[in-house]
Amino acid sequence: MIALSQVSRSFTVGDQEVSALRGIDLDIAAGDYVSIMGPSGSGKSTLLNLIGLLDRPSSGTYKLDGGDVTALDDVQQARVRSEKIGFVFQSFHLVPRLTAAMNIELPMILAGIPPEERKERVAKLIENYGLKDRADHRPDQLSGGQRQRVAIARATSMNPAVLLADEPTGNLDQTTGREVMALLEQLVEQKVTLILVTHDPMLGGRAHRQIQMVDGAIISDNGKKT
Repeated sequence: MIALSQVSRSFTVGDQEVSALRGIDLDIAAGDYVSIMGPSGSGKSTLLNLIGLLDRPSSGTYKLDGGDVTALDDVQQARVRSEKIGFVFQSFHLVPRLTAAMNIELPMILAGIPPEERKERVAKLIENYGLKDRADHRPDQLSGGQRQRVAIARATSMNPAVLLADEPTGNLDQTTGREVMALLEQLVEQKVTLILVTHDPMLGGRAHRQIQMVDGAIISDNGKKT
């Protein structure tokens, strides 16, 4: 499903070059539940951004479903991202002026899904995520847990094969965080590939496979074949 070979990412800061990722080799199969852990600055979010086609590697190759996506232009990458990848972020990233239902519908509008199909998908997602009485509320009228449920519903509205979650419980209390993780883990049962970035070892330990990063490199991977 996901294959990274000798992927590196460098940034220029002032007159210095900073290596955020160093020679990453990583294979993730369809339906895997993987956590990427490490301290702040270890490169885990940079790696997630590359997997999500929000950034490009400085060197190396990234294959998604057998195709080399590093060779695609920006428009082609955006199409693949829309069709195959969903995102859930710590800060929700909902559009403030839109209602919960409209936030969920937005990716489908951008993808050109017909209105009637959008309406059916939104109604089903609102029902599935317990948002029926909050569909017409804007983000500032929702609790943190409700906002994250809207974000998950939006992320899954295009039926992605891969879901990327960057500290998805970081702004939530423990009880609400457990509820959000249960929702994400239900998607794994539906054969969605879930990649979770976290600095919390207890949260990361819920994944079927744990990857540890330090200084832009993978230092351990309990799912790597030898």
